[in-house]
Amino acid sequence: MSPSASTKNWSFPEALQPKQEDLSVALSGVLDAIVQVRSEVPEDAYTAAFLGTERLGNGVVIRDDGLVLTVGYLITEASSIWLTTNRGAAVPGHPLAFDGVTGFGLILPLAPLAVPVLRRGSARSLGVGDPLIVAGHGGRAHALKAKLVARREFAGYWEYVLDEALFSAPAHPQWGGAAMVDHEGALVGIGSLLLQEVAEGPAQQGNMAIPIDLLEPILDDLLKFGRADRPPRAWVGLFAQEVEGRPVVGGLAAAGPADSAGVRLGDVVLEVAGEPVRGLADLFRKIWACGPAGTDIALTLHRKGSRLEVRMRSADRNLLMKRPQLH
Repeated sequence: MSPSASTKNWSFPEALQPKQEDLSVALSGVLDAIVQVRSEVPEDAYTAAFLGTERLGNGVVIRDDGLVLTVGYLITEASSIWLTTNRGAAVPGHPLAFDGVTGFGLILPLAPLAVPVLRRGSARSLGVGDPLIVAGHGGRAHALKAKLVARREFAGYWEYVLDEALFSAPAHPQWGGAAMVDHEGALVGIGSLLLQEVAEGPAQQGNMAIPIDLLEPILDDLLKFGRADRPPRAWVGLFAQEVEGRPVVGGLAAAGPADSAGVRLGDVVLEVAGEPVRGLADLFRKIWACGPAGTDIALTLHRKGSRLEVRMRSADRNLLMKRPQLH
């Protein structure tokens, strides 16, 4: 969703809203586990320029202590977080963890939320065509009957790859942190994006979600350390898009490794460390395969009819971001 989009004064048509017979558990309990997430980010934060300083989305209560799971971009570098329940109660929250590899974020409520817990399921058994509910904060009016239309690799221009993401349609307009729920009432994914084309065939707008299965292996680490216990990935500050199977540089992080090394807008990335690149996901995977943050990366570029090589020292993107403060 747009980080500043309003969550009021709208509803899905009745025919598109889920009904109790669509689930094997209480629909009201599922929907009441979803809270609104509103965060404020300092103007000098690294992510403020492209994610904004006021962000609005959803989160899902996943434990009895009120722990809220959301999509990480809603809370990255947040100085203030408020969680609002369907009953209108507002509770401050603390940005407990963010994992850039999966895209998950965790919020610790600083007072009781007094809402149900949404049971975590698994996306592994979902098949294309299976029914889903995609729900945001606001009860049944903001919940949408949908179907899984694809499950496939996803590469994001911000140096992000999921081996297998979930794609649903029709599209929910407030997708950020929305709950993707299966017919048994279990959480199977967390909403991340709105896409214009989510499956092969005629253009169909829908949502991309992060499979819940990616949380379990890192949850203990996130709770203990605020991050997954793995070496930080190499980051070069290169925003790319795929054009005819080739990654083309569409943006650069100011003073980031790629920018400082002389990479320019419009450059086509041909190779990483001498290995040919085939697509956006392959570009990022080959960069990560060179080693963790701090590793030297060699890129071979095509620019205005010429072939050139640039070298850069990769960085840890997390070190650029403001750390959360517990007041």
